Amino acid sequence: MPFCTTCGNQVGARDIFCGKCGARQREGTARPRNTNFLENLSPRTASLLCYVPVLGWIPCIIALAIPRFQHDRTVRFHAFQGLYLFVVWLIVDWVLSPFVSFVPGPFGGFELRIVKSAMHFAVLCAWIFMLIKTSQQEAYHLPIVGELAERSVSEQR
Repeated sequence: MPFCTTCGNQVGARDIFCGKCGARQREGTARPRNTNFLENLSPRTASLLCYVPVLGWIPCIIALAIPRFQHDRTVRFHAFQGLYLFVVWLIVDWVLSPFVSFVPGPFGGFELRIVKSAMHFAVLCAWIFMLIKTSQQEAYHLPIVGELAERSVSEQR
């Protein structure tokens, strides 16, 4: 359905003049663009974006910061859980990586590199698992991280 190019009022597809302001309409007038893309973001999509591996922390912060999801408990839970998963990723990356490089061993720290890689893989699998669960709109609390997220949501009320 087209809109008036002057006032934004909804007009018929074949209207020549706007019924509200009387402005002449061009052929094929289109709907005015919404400049704020976050207004059209569904809660399900916002929750899904929180579990994008490695980069999901950005949508998490946006979901927690914008007023649109301020009272949406589900989106806020997923945002906190996604943030906490990213923190686990950082802990593995920043704590285990230096530790692996300085620990001597018969294989030069090879065992610890395997442990670090396995932990990164576990966090990656958790992100993918949560993407699937969230896309099916199933509420799932990950161990420890989910409890922290639930506590964070309940403390903000």
